[in-house]
Amino acid sequence: VVLAAVKHTKEALEYASEQLRNDREVVLAAVEQDGRALKHATKELRNNREVVLAAVKHTKEALEYASEQLRNDREVVLAAVEQDGRALKHATKELRNNREVVLAAVK
Repeated sequence: VVLAAVKHTKEALEYASEQLRNDREVVLAAVEQDGRALKHATKELRNNREVVLAAVKHTKEALEYASEQLRNDREVVLAAVEQDGRALKHATKELRNNREVVLAAVK
């Protein structure tokens, strides 16, 4: 039921149980609907590269909710800034100083 709900209503993950907010399949379905649903995923899944990549490819704001480790992951940050260069503000300082990342953000 929750899986069907998150595929149709982006807010559904917010009201799901902790167990379901830690279910990779449920969270992937939610972030593919709206990347900002990552905000309601468990800490563990906000540090899951596959989940975070799916989220930032759909919504640049999702990078804000990714773990510090993934906000320092070049591929993840590139995927976000290619959606919208303003996502750069959520990258780590190291990647905000990375020439390739900044160039991708300003294109």
